[in-house]
Amino acid sequence: MDIAQVRAFLAVAEELHFRRAAERLHMAQPPLTRMIKLLERELGTTLFDRNTRSVALTSSGQAMLEPAREVVEALRRATEAARSAERGEVGLVRIAFAGISTHPLVATLARQVRSERPGIELELSSQNFALQAIQKLTKRETDIALGRWDGVPEGMTTQVVAADSLVLAVPATHQLADADEARFAELVKERFVSLPPHEGSVLADRLRRLSQAHHFVPDVVQVAPDTQTALALVSAEVGCLLTLNSVAQNVSDPHVRFLAVAAQEVGDLPDVHLRTAWRSDEHGPAVAAVLDILLGFVDASPPESG
Repeated sequence: MDIAQVRAFLAVAEELHFRRAAERLHMAQPPLTRMIKLLERELGTTLFDRNTRSVALTSSGQAMLEPAREVVEALRRATEAARSAERGEVGLVRIAFAGISTHPLVATLARQVRSERPGIELELSSQNFALQAIQKLTKRETDIALGRWDGVPEGMTTQVVAADSLVLAVPATHQLADADEARFAELVKERFVSLPPHEGSVLADRLRRLSQAHHFVPDVVQVAPDTQTALALVSAEVGCLLTLNSVAQNVSDPHVRFLAVAAQEVGDLPDVHLRTAWRSDEHGPAVAAVLDILLGFVDASPPESG
């Protein structure tokens, strides 16, 4: 039994008239009659009682009616699902992101996708470090990555989604707490709190570069597992923390002050902007739809390739 036979059976069963059923199917009556006879022969049962005046369903035909409708409906749903996927209206999109500064953007993106593309399911995966997000992208374990990288592997495309800058977090009691900006020449004797050192850490790299430029090694007195813990240590007057302006904008601790790092000190350093990355070679319609929404949040700048 094929779908054409099922449709033919339903047309005759619902019209109870071969000519009207043939018109409904946009075909001549003789081929329809032959199709029904072939179907009955394949099933080994009579589906219709017919004579020159009327057509009626047999008990076998009546039993087949609802299952046949279910088959046609299932095919319609399958066809629509495939077409919706091709239009980027349904599908699973995996997003890996790193750092608390990415959280507001991820939340905004999730709300927008749910509003504009309710058929797309987002799988959100928070990573400890941005490098892990890129590694998941390389291994095809995620579709989109959000983080801060000085470089990405070949075959990746990136684009800035939020501009950012370096700031220094100090305790409210610190001698520089009321200053407009921080100069690393004044921090030679300071104690620092740091995130765990790891490959690809943008903040660890910038702390090292800024310190080297002023010929000192930062005195890291405590390593914190995450930014929130590090800021709690700053609040407790354990030390200073090099962090991001986007982090500062989401902190309300009255015992912490944030100072911009002097522009002349960061002039030659790579930026610390938040970027999104995706594989250049392939991504399905659903991923493209989510990227369109994500990149719509920012003033479009030319994508960068790895």
